Amino acid sequence: MKIFLDTAEIEEIKTAARWGVLDGVTTNPSLYAKVGGSYDAILQQICKITPGPVSAEVISDDVEGMLEEGRHFAKLAPNIVVKVAMSENGLEAISRFADEGIKTNCTLIFSTNQGLLAAKAGASIISPFVGRLDDINQDGMTVIRELTEIFSLYDIESEVLAASIRNPLHVTQAAMAGAHIATLPMKVLQQMVHHPLTDKGIVQFKKDWESARQAAGHDATGHDA
Repeated sequence: MKIFLDTAEIEEIKTAARWGVLDGVTTNPSLYAKVGGSYDAILQQICKITPGPVSAEVISDDVEGMLEEGRHFAKLAPNIVVKVAMSENGLEAISRFADEGIKTNCTLIFSTNQGLLAAKAGASIISPFVGRLDDINQDGMTVIRELTEIFSLYDIESEVLAASIRNPLHVTQAAMAGAHIATLPMKVLQQMVHHPLTDKGIVQFKKDWESARQAAGHDATGHDA
């Protein structure tokens, strides 16, 4: 399963890229609003950090507006994926983008039927929001499982992206459910790295090493005491 970072924070993206675990980035108007500045400039910076897909979301409601915004984004970098919200107009825009060879990410998916329609319209990525479904007492991972099974059964090339990830357990569940991608905030990625026993073990190893070096007549730096 590929891991995308859900952020517009450049330093977070650089950090994940240095760790060697970053496969792409998703952004949206809310994430951009936290950062400010030029959205185009931010997207171009992100696209230089990662060669993977970088989602840029259109905000227009009408088809022509979506197309105008999406075409603009697609010209910024070759790895831009135009993010379009699920709607009747969104489906039409996705279909027309597909005809033009522009990759799309259909967002705000909350049902298997929505995901299937988006895939049929030509979306490259389908993004069910698992956390928001959990919030209303529905199992968000059900949509992930059903879409991956349907896509496999009919050889549909669209990728299923688990979005609205709230915790490391969501990441594990998404991988087990067959999601092709999970996009997560930096906080969750950091939580995945750490485990209390790992952190405790590192501290203990250092303590034991220093004790052994001192007992052997060396200081903690390895030099003779």
